[in-house]
Amino acid sequence: MTGNEKYDKYVTQDQLRYASVLGTGMYLGLLALLITFVIYTLGILTPYIPLDKLSACWHIPAAEYLQSNNIPDGWGWVRMLGYGDFLNFIGIVMLAGTTIICYMAVVPALFKNRDYIYAAIAVLEVVVLVVAASGVIAVGGH
Repeated sequence: MTGNEKYDKYVTQDQLRYASVLGTGMYLGLLALLITFVIYTLGILTPYIPLDKLSACWHIPAAEYLQSNNIPDGWGWVRMLGYGDFLNFIGIVMLAGTTIICYMAVVPALFKNRDYIYAAIAVLEVVVLVVAASGVIAVGGH
């Protein structure tokens, strides 16, 4: 169980599975961030925005920054993974996507245990997060 007998009777296997996947995803995402940061700082991959010009961009709004530097919005960063300053997005996406994987990991157990309402909520959560991450529905000014 959890190693803390006081709380073991309150913790379900679904919660432990979710926590296990979350922990693994978090460590993998952090490792990816560390590796890509080292690649960036050592200059193994050339940055898209040269370091000497980076501070000139700090004061401008994000939309203007993207436009003035010809950077695609949304998932366009994927085409720019050859640049050191875009490589770190991999770790960020891994960390952000871990929640989706956690929900997907518990759905089969929820159906098996006939927790159909929780299973439906988890499936809907996955759908909402995937649709939001995909950029298919653009809402707001971000």
